[in-house]
Amino acid sequence: MKFPSASAVVRAFRLLAVAEAFSWAALLAGMYFKWIAGTTELGVEIAGPVHGALFIGYGVAALVLWRLQRWPFKVALFAGLSAVFPFATVLFERWALRRGYLAAGRLPADEDRVHGLVMESALVGVEDHRRDYQAEQHSADQGGQRTGS
Repeated sequence: MKFPSASAVVRAFRLLAVAEAFSWAALLAGMYFKWIAGTTELGVEIAGPVHGALFIGYGVAALVLWRLQRWPFKVALFAGLSAVFPFATVLFERWALRRGYLAAGRLPADEDRVHGLVMESALVGVEDHRRDYQAEQHSADQGGQRTGS
């Protein structure tokens, strides 16, 4: 499955985090007018679906970032839980930004490139180790010949 670029998803996630918090405010205001003031249900009728759409969008963006940025499970869980509590998405977004979880270049989105870099690093390490081992063997052989003569 092909995902959009990490930077585009990070921008969308950050925008959705703030928008979802504003939609909470609108929904809470609508609930006040419906249940406490008893004047109108219009606020809930408008803010409810808007908040629901933003909630879903935020959740989808969090899931995509979990995959793209390779967030630990706890980070993804906190992202999801933050949408349940009023205004917590903004707090999570700020926290994740400070911790580097929303850095667009955190990890490349291209899976093959990631695997290629890992394999290349592993092979370089094996080659270095083999070269060091051969050098140690060579010096041990020369040292053994000197002491044996």
